[in-house]
Amino acid sequence: MKQMIKLYAHPANEHQHQVNVIRWSLAHRAQYPDLKLLHAVPNGGRRDPIEAKHLQDEGLKPGVPDLDLPVPHGRYHGLRIEMKDDTGRTSPEQDWWLGELREQGYFCEVCHGWESAVRVLEWYLGLGEFKL
Repeated sequence: MKQMIKLYAHPANEHQHQVNVIRWSLAHRAQYPDLKLLHAVPNGGRRDPIEAKHLQDEGLKPGVPDLDLPVPHGRYHGLRIEMKDDTGRTSPEQDWWLGELREQGYFCEVCHGWESAVRVLEWYLGLGEFKL
């Protein structure tokens, strides 16, 4: 019996796309058990100045990718996804983080829309099947 998941039918913003990715991951954990480690990095959003200062003091850094899958596959140490809506662009801070993480051996991708992120996740999780 296939599990039904409630997705945003026509996601209009980055939040809705990212919610669809997480809902998809919850429904596909039997097929891809490593999805249990997929999590969001709450870097964006609007906060009052006091909360923003507390988060910065705790190590919050601008530009860190939105989704993290800390599971090595193939030659990569893990997967990082920066979510965007259909027209979104990365900031200089996001570009810096993606470049630095790639240099450290992570697979990083900017995904425009949730379907793009799902394709990246499926590809990445399939890498473990091709070990030599």
